Amino acid sequence: MSTAQGARARARIEITAAIKDEARRQLAAEGAARLSLRAVARELGMVSSALYRYFPSRDDLLTALIIDAYDSLGESAEAAHEAAAGPFERWLTVCEAVRDWALDHPHEYALIYGTPVPGYTAPDATVPAAARVGLLLIGIARDAHQDPQLVRPPLADELRPEAERMAADLAPDLPPAVVTALVAAWAQLYGLVGFELFGQFNRVVEDRETFFRHAVGQLARGVGLVPASS
Repeated sequence: MSTAQGARARARIEITAAIKDEARRQLAAEGAARLSLRAVARELGMVSSALYRYFPSRDDLLTALIIDAYDSLGESAEAAHEAAAGPFERWLTVCEAVRDWALDHPHEYALIYGTPVPGYTAPDATVPAAARVGLLLIGIARDAHQDPQLVRPPLADELRPEAERMAADLAPDLPPAVVTALVAAWAQLYGLVGFELFGQFNRVVEDRETFFRHAVGQLARGVGLVPASS
């Protein structure tokens, strides 16, 4: 790569980062539904036609922000996961990392787990980043269930066909009952975080950190995980 090409590449990276930063400020001030490429260009002192060379549409910019948010959340969860030992403890640590990230990035959390943006449908390109936390939780359960003595969660007969379908799609090497419990736990994890972040716990839960740790511990037990001291 020539010196000129390298300078152009660096400039593109810097301008792309500036566009995203300004878009995140707009998310915080106005919400995702009101994100505007023209407003972003105006705040950066750019003409709209120049910004379109980086993001051809609002949806392209939203997609980039969504992938960045999922990746940032995933990186935080993965770093926490590597610092913990034992499946139960790793589960707690990952869940706490999700909560910590959400409290530190409320507007980005709202973008990926809040109200859908009218007129926007997330493309398949967002799926790998969105799956990072879920794959961590599946991996924790997979490691734990290598122990044949571990008690598997119950599975109702009427749910078995759906449980077997989910297991085939998500984790064929895990029992369907475990995969069903994992999907439920995944949804409840984000429900707990969302209730705290969006104010539904106001005047209900005061010691939210302790409550959260207890709740995700119960989710871990529901998947079949047990504390190391048990």
